[in-house]
Amino acid sequence: MPEPPPALTAQETAEFVGTGMFANDHASQWMGMRVTSVAPGRATLVMTVRGEMLNGLGSCQGGFIATLADSAFAYACNSYNEMTVASGFDVDFMAPARLGDVLSACAVEVSRTGRTGVYDAEVTNQRGERIAVFRGRSYTIKGKTSVISSS
Repeated sequence: MPEPPPALTAQETAEFVGTGMFANDHASQWMGMRVTSVAPGRATLVMTVRGEMLNGLGSCQGGFIATLADSAFAYACNSYNEMTVASGFDVDFMAPARLGDVLSACAVEVSRTGRTGVYDAEVTNQRGERIAVFRGRSYTIKGKTSVISSS
């Protein structure tokens, strides 16, 4: 992936990073996630609950829901094209997700100061019902871009 031209707007940079990250994001691809929107400090990813994601009680295993929120968080905090990693997160589940549910995780920047950031994500189903809330903490690695040039 080529380096972005220096004249990109903040939105264009976010879109460049979203496209570049997803090309190498094998975990999110494997889970069937799609990036539906990305903007500076924001991202929304969508995933349909498949049979192999169900636990022994017939609901979506919480780790898959947390992974969806974590992926949205990753796209939001990397949207400035500065390599940013998770330093931790918390997730609370409100309701079960079921087979065939279409889950959306929307992550939004709460704070970004120096090398650290805080991002909140909400996971909802296709009916708009809240499934989970997530708070991620990020750490930016200065001097490294999120999307690495192939040149």
